[in-house]
Amino acid sequence: MAMQADEIERLIREAIPDADVTIRDLAGDGDHYAAHVVSPSFAGMTRVKQHKAVYEALGGRMGGELHALQLTTAVPN
Repeated sequence: MAMQADEIERLIREAIPDADVTIRDLAGDGDHYAAHVVSPSFAGMTRVKQHKAVYEALGGRMGGELHALQLTTAVPN
């Protein structure tokens, strides 16, 4: 079963409350998304740790309910 974009956004915001989250459906199929997550809490974290925080927010749904997620993360300017 595919995930909805608003569910992905909700999960990320619950785990990273200060995040600015933008989700795009890349293929129109509910299985391939791009997420851009900007959070002050990423300050001092490597890009790998930032991505890990987002994947942890998804609670193991990657590869199951959520087939593919193109992820970019950043610290606000």
